Amino acid sequence: MIKIQNIYYMLCYAFEVLKKESYEKLKDEKFENTADLFAAILALGVAEQVKKGIIKDYEIRNEETSFLRGKIDVSSSIKQQTMLRSKMVCVYDEFTENTYLNQILKTTMNLLIRNPDVETKQKQSLKKLIPYFNRIDEIDPYKIQWSRLTYHRNNATYEMLLNICYLIINGLLMTEEKGTKKFAKYLDDQRMSRLFEKFVLNYYRKHYPELDPSSTIIKWHTDNGDTEFLPQMKTDITLTSKNKILIIDTKYYSKTMQINRLYNTKTIHSHNMYQIFTYVKNVDKTNSGNVSALLLYAKTDESIDLNKDYIIGGNRISVKTLDLNTDFSDIEKQLNEIVEEFKL
Repeated sequence: MIKIQNIYYMLCYAFEVLKKESYEKLKDEKFENTADLFAAILALGVAEQVKKGIIKDYEIRNEETSFLRGKIDVSSSIKQQTMLRSKMVCVYDEFTENTYLNQILKTTMNLLIRNPDVETKQKQSLKKLIPYFNRIDEIDPYKIQWSRLTYHRNNATYEMLLNICYLIINGLLMTEEKGTKKFAKYLDDQRMSRLFEKFVLNYYRKHYPELDPSSTIIKWHTDNGDTEFLPQMKTDITLTSKNKILIIDTKYYSKTMQINRLYNTKTIHSHNMYQIFTYVKNVDKTNSGNVSALLLYAKTDESIDLNKDYIIGGNRISVKTLDLNTDFSDIEKQLNEIVEEFKL
């Protein structure tokens, strides 16, 4: 279980825009569930966007018409036999506010308005914003093509809003009963894993810039130089001091340990250890021992606390849990202690 307020703080680090003054009041509010928290964030974000103006963009339209507009889609015109109706299919660009980004925003707001887990206060805030989207279509949330979304200078302010929409729709929308959208109390492992990783990386970027926190590509160190067909190695977080490197791999699971049911024993996920060991050995090409690694598991519902250190092949590989169900000041303390402990 994670404190709802901590999800807000994690989002603040993941999406820097949430640290703006307009969102400041949210850190003192009490939220019963993530749906309510996300509704509050979205209401504030969309309200701010409305003040600036809902962004318009060029959208490709495909339409059967009697008048030439743009280019004739000859193939579609033939297939649909539009000439029999004295019409043709035209493809053209339209400068409109009825864009895919705005459609996702409107769809997400309406999902939250209809959701029983969202408090009346948040629903009222969202309802006040819906009239600004009157000329914007609502779409099927299950069919949103997230890979279609692109951001540029003109719509950069939408990136955080659409990321929140993504978490709401893909992380919280679970079932549909009698026409009512039901939300899970917490984000699923996949979405929380991404959020956890981004939070830890940006925390270190904010508080320890001198360690150059980054997600880096590791090159394979092969004896013959042949790396064809080898998979890419990319760290979640790499911290670098003058003569030391710490590779951090963040992990978020409902169950931190894997269980061998035959022997009734618990162990660290084997593929996690194999992966982090491979990272370390390919970075520490000279076997200096100055490269260390940390498997950082988010502690959620389980009572287990991991704090283990192993020296394998001359390199320190540690496994720890980060308790997310405590005051955020304690989470900060845990993250700071990692830097101190590894003497970076």
